[in-house]
Amino acid sequence: MAPLADRLPDFPWDLLQPAKAIATAHAGGIVDLSIGTPVDAAPRLARDALAEASDAPGYPQTIGSPEVRAAVRAWAGRTLGAVDPEALGVVPAIGTKELVGWLPTLLGLGPADLVVIPELAYPTYEVGALVAGCRIARADSTFALGPQRPALIWVNSPANPTGRVLGAEHLAKVVHFARERGALLVSDECYYELPFSAQPVSVLHPSVCGGSTDGVLALHSLSKRSNLAGYRFGFAVGDPAICDSLTAARKHLGFMVPDPMQHAASVVLADEGHVAEQRERYGRRRADLHRALTAAGFRIDHSEAGLYLWATRDEDCWRTVDWLARRGILVAPGAFYGPGGANYVRVALTATDERVAAAVQRLRA
Repeated sequence: MAPLADRLPDFPWDLLQPAKAIATAHAGGIVDLSIGTPVDAAPRLARDALAEASDAPGYPQTIGSPEVRAAVRAWAGRTLGAVDPEALGVVPAIGTKELVGWLPTLLGLGPADLVVIPELAYPTYEVGALVAGCRIARADSTFALGPQRPALIWVNSPANPTGRVLGAEHLAKVVHFARERGALLVSDECYYELPFSAQPVSVLHPSVCGGSTDGVLALHSLSKRSNLAGYRFGFAVGDPAICDSLTAARKHLGFMVPDPMQHAASVVLADEGHVAEQRERYGRRRADLHRALTAAGFRIDHSEAGLYLWATRDEDCWRTVDWLARRGILVAPGAFYGPGGANYVRVALTATDERVAAAVQRLRA
């Protein structure tokens, strides 16, 4: 049997190394806008909570502590407007990427099953399907699938890489389609709390799911809204039966979130102040980069929420990557996310104010 790595595509960011070398050589240093990793400080309340719970000699529970499950349900009711929050299933994850990558396998999917991912998509949706040996279709519209009966449908709003926000009517149609065909619908909503020009709606909201979470899961993360990518805490929330099944499989595989992280997650989920502060920071950086890119001849499409600007000069994305790299600015080529991104680049907002200011100055020059 071939090693798993042989079935997977090249890791996208390895292909960016030549451009990174060019950008790094710039006299003013690199401005790395290629990856959405937080650069601002973790909230003090998270660090204090982590320290409080650091005496944790025993194994944590895969299902999550009662404290963190209650915090997730309360947050989902308050923030997402989720239907019947007390009845929601919860699956704590070691970062949401872990859950995205292993979900088809945990569901027991295989070569006979079809996984639907967005036309422009976070690469791990595809990787997770490949790990399980599933067939893959890229489609933003259920009409494009025709009579096919997928086992798993991914939606992503606000989207990575485009920042596009899907409306309640669109999402409700996808929920209806999935239920008609017995498919699980999973909505990746990790950027939900970073709206700018459009307000996202969760798949768990009654206007989308029709008052029932049957066959529906939402994925969320502390990485973006709380600057806690290093804490590796995400979660799935939704259909209790699906969550129970996932938890049963995860127990066998040792997928356990450390207890100190669970306690820290409970604390930050209850606090909205630090989220508002971070959203304001990103809003300033977004406005500055948007103006500078537009003045430099770029067009910004979608980019209504989240941590990215989806920018184009209507040329091959690698040519744009090179143009920016020679100015010391590193961005991600749109081709990383699917064929539809061939003429775009993804510009992240995750750089310090000083580095963003340097990028703005270089674009204006």
